Amino acid sequence: MAGNLTDTAENEILKWLDPAKTPTRPSTGLQVALITTSSPSSDSSVGSEVSGGSYARKDLTLSAPSGGTYSNSADLTWTGMPACTVGGVEVWDKAGTPVRFWYGTLAANKTVNSGDTFTIASGDLDLSLD
Repeated sequence: MAGNLTDTAENEILKWLDPAKTPTRPSTGLQVALITTSSPSSDSSVGSEVSGGSYARKDLTLSAPSGGTYSNSADLTWTGMPACTVGGVEVWDKAGTPVRFWYGTLAANKTVNSGDTFTIASGDLDLSLD
């Protein structure tokens, strides 16, 4: 998901570059949300998150960054999915009022049936700066 930082994340990175500013870092970990194709994400607008079935955001564990890219270091698996078409993902922190940092589309939309399992394999979700 190169070039897919949200406006909020971009502002926090810019604050990090200025010694007179104090950026706010996620302190509670990160989670991945699945987004439907009906409302894709952008820098400033949140996509329509999947809902129903047993769907819930999944905790994101990241590998060590390399070449300006982080990747998920464990499979992200959703079981008991609702019937939907997944078209993208968003990365949020787990704060009481969550903040969205990244978004991106899948290489190909994935239609899932009620009760299906949806998996993003370890190493397949890349977060990068370019």
